[in-house]
Amino acid sequence: MAAKQSKSVTFVWQGKDKSGRKVNGEMQSTSIALVKAELRKQGINATKVTKKGMSLSFGGKGKITPMDIALFTRQLATMMKAGVPLLQAFDITAEGVEKEALRDLIVKIKNEVASGSTLADSLSKQPEYFDDLYCSLVGSGEQSGALETLLDRIATYKEKTEALKAKIKKAMNYPIAVVVIAMIVTVILLVKVVPQFEEVFQGFGAELPAFTQMVIGLSEFVQAYWFIALGGIIASIFILKKVLAKSQKARDTKDRFVLKLPIVGEILDKSAVARFARTLATTFAAGVPLVDALDSVAGAAGNVVYSDATKRIKEDVSTGQQLQFAMKSSGIFPSMAIQMVSIGEESGALDEMLDKVATFYETEVDNMVDGLTSLMEPIIMSVLGVLVGGLIIAMYLPIFQLGAVV
Repeated sequence: MAAKQSKSVTFVWQGKDKSGRKVNGEMQSTSIALVKAELRKQGINATKVTKKGMSLSFGGKGKITPMDIALFTRQLATMMKAGVPLLQAFDITAEGVEKEALRDLIVKIKNEVASGSTLADSLSKQPEYFDDLYCSLVGSGEQSGALETLLDRIATYKEKTEALKAKIKKAMNYPIAVVVIAMIVTVILLVKVVPQFEEVFQGFGAELPAFTQMVIGLSEFVQAYWFIALGGIIASIFILKKVLAKSQKARDTKDRFVLKLPIVGEILDKSAVARFARTLATTFAAGVPLVDALDSVAGAAGNVVYSDATKRIKEDVSTGQQLQFAMKSSGIFPSMAIQMVSIGEESGALDEMLDKVATFYETEVDNMVDGLTSLMEPIIMSVLGVLVGGLIIAMYLPIFQLGAVV
């Protein structure tokens, strides 16, 4: 019995003909790959092929995230390890991408490489998505003839770095969520519930308890000026973002401040150590000299405290000092990390030891974030309980006092 044929669907395509003129059209086929193959036979280089009624009409191009770049790198590394030629690997990767913006980016890079540019040069023309560290590692891989190995290391680095960032965001967002929820609940009670009790109290003809008067006064203030307070909060956030975006000094101050915060500061501190070790392990394992690798680490530190410390470490190492002593003199690295680096230098396996340091502190961050999450759940309940309970007590105090008098 003959195998059942795939259902033919309509594809919308865009591309360029042999003269470089932009052309587009529609074609019936069973897959994007077959559409591109047929177009190539016609002398057309397809730049975009999608099912009719999909991506072109809805959802826009989508924003390319760092995780998208990590996934693209992993797919490219996997296919190159399997022996797929680079240009064909680009085609296969682009076909499997749903996000139009990422597909367009891959096609741009592929066209640059096809025109004779190196992959590193092609990537460097997209600095928004591929930083100096990424491009320099790819360049090292091309020069050494081990591009697939370097791409695999970059993919691992990007995946672990983005996973660490996600954990940090989780740790930072939880306390913010507690404050926001508490504020929303309080405002609702003050605007909707307290005024109902206030109308009842007006007929008592007796002086209200001080606590109740304070809550009623706060309720009247919120009702009268809530829009001003809300506008002030929004304006403050907007101004803060603008200042941080334009002022390096403000960003440096913010970086130093967050490291001093309780609990969250310790999480950020450990994550910075993990990022330092992960970046240095990746660059050093790629054959980049230690002094040059420290330059890349300083740029990827993510916090001015560790960036400045890394620059000082680079200066010490460039004068002949061992990395372990340079790290110790900086005064910010934990003793465990320094001891592991010392073992790595003595055994000639520095990249392996740095990788172990990164894994250890990434695990520490993961455990601390989980612990913070578990701790915040009862804190949220306690805060909401105190707020709601306090307002209820304030409203019922006059009723209790009236009952005692009767």
